[in-house]
Amino acid sequence: MATRVEDLILEHLKAFQAGQARLERRIEEAMLRLGHLEIGLAHLQRSMARVEEGCALLGMRMDSLNERVARIERRLELA
Repeated sequence: MATRVEDLILEHLKAFQAGQARLERRIEEAMLRLGHLEIGLAHLQRSMARVEEGCALLGMRMDSLNERVARIERRLELA
């Protein structure tokens, strides 16, 4: 009878260990996927920063062109 109880306990322990091993693999997979998401997010943030930089440069060019047009209008006495 004691041997049967020990065998039963061992079976349960092995099942718990197998379940724990599955959970550990799933956690490792989730951590890997999270790392990939973080890398993707960093790429996206860099891309957005480049777009914002481009917009700022275009704004500066527009300001410069506006100043030049205003100066031309004043010289030609159009404004």
